[in-house]
Amino acid sequence: MPQTNHLSFIDTDKLRVGFEESGPADAPAVVLVHGWPDDVRTWDPLLKPLRASGYRVIRPFLRGYGPTRFLSDSTPRSGQLAALGADLMAFADALGLQRYSVIGHDWGARAAYIAASQTPQRIAHCIAISVGWGTNTPDQQLSLQQSRNYWYHWFFATPRGEAELKRDRRAFARFMWNSWSPSWNFADSEFGNTAASFDNPDWADICLHSYRHRWGFAEGDADYAELDARLAQTPRIMVPTLMLHGAEDGANHPATSEGKDKLFGGGYKRVVIEGAGHFPQREKSDEVIAEVMAWLES
Repeated sequence: MPQTNHLSFIDTDKLRVGFEESGPADAPAVVLVHGWPDDVRTWDPLLKPLRASGYRVIRPFLRGYGPTRFLSDSTPRSGQLAALGADLMAFADALGLQRYSVIGHDWGARAAYIAASQTPQRIAHCIAISVGWGTNTPDQQLSLQQSRNYWYHWFFATPRGEAELKRDRRAFARFMWNSWSPSWNFADSEFGNTAASFDNPDWADICLHSYRHRWGFAEGDADYAELDARLAQTPRIMVPTLMLHGAEDGANHPATSEGKDKLFGGGYKRVVIEGAGHFPQREKSDEVIAEVMAWLES
């Protein structure tokens, strides 16, 4: 396979997933899963070092983002976390990845944790950015600071929040970037190149459902009921896991990822990236690359 990055498509049980891939087909695979509101461009700083180290780099667009589409109009436009994790596992199946490493940010970190918890024998390394494991259930304890950070979760549960998101999704997303990473002065082009993915016709519905379902305000897709039940127990992850958290994260305060060591049984390390907000891979890419490459090679 040529070294140049290109857009490809593959079908899973529910989706035609658009993904960017580069590197030799027989090289060790690393799947990089983006979050909300973001897309595969978030991983651009990691592409060159991963390729230079001999990895096959695979970057899928989540359901509701960019070129990814549902195969059927009747499939619920669910954004529940179990669906994101199931999508990642189905994507790996479709590509025939018997063993791979996964790097996830935000929604992608939750998907990575879920895949690592359910298919540990297939995942060599798990790297999660900006989200701690064990923070998925509606009855979790939240500090007042974190409740304030999550204002948009509950705003989306209201008609006003739904209308605001649908009225100007780009303005809403840009407001979140600014709020979550107060020291980051990103270029208009960096936001614009990613925001094009939010024009996907399913984006708003999936965003709204994701946060409504997370707090018990919306029913889930019945296809994921069994997986949801397993995840409600917060299974211990037996994959070597690296967790990176920005010290200035305005979405998930760094305290939300503290004290999680007991939830891992295959090796665990947590690193706080100073000067970074919610998007460390964009804001402090050199520090993130150093940690990622060392973990993958350990």
